[in-house]
Amino acid sequence: MVTAVVVPLLVALLVLVNLRGDDAGDDPPAQVSGPASTARADLPVLEVPVPPVTPEADAACPAFMTELPIELAGQASRRVLSDTPYAYAWGEPPIVLRCGVERPAGFVLGAEQFNLNQVRWFLDDSDPDVTVWTAIDRPVYVEIAVPASIDSEPVVTLGGLIAATMPAQEPLPG
Repeated sequence: MVTAVVVPLLVALLVLVNLRGDDAGDDPPAQVSGPASTARADLPVLEVPVPPVTPEADAACPAFMTELPIELAGQASRRVLSDTPYAYAWGEPPIVLRCGVERPAGFVLGAEQFNLNQVRWFLDDSDPDVTVWTAIDRPVYVEIAVPASIDSEPVVTLGGLIAATMPAQEPLPG
């Protein structure tokens, strides 16, 4: 009984495949216009020092890192050289992200905190060339170093991804 059903189905399938043919045709390939897809910036590889990976970073960072945009604040991503997969950068001067860093030294009891895009941040603006934002209310600290010439747009964008991929928790100042 099964053979009586399967054989005619196979024959019908073969007939359909042969009728449709190879369909390679003589048509030229389709013309595609518009801007080229955004690729990594043609910039030198950037060395990004990172702390040793912790089990907490291995648990929290991968889901976040896979969501990172190719372009951020109008800057294309660029290659990084790092001891862990939890570093990323965009543009020149670079916007540098590090996931799973140590608690910022200045993040102590009473330190000012900022709420931005559902994430609580500690801000270190002691370097006039770079502002370092650290997400302090997640299972791991996430640091974004933004050149002084760029506003907080990267922090807002990446904050949304942090909020979407890592659960919030109460910050623990040192």
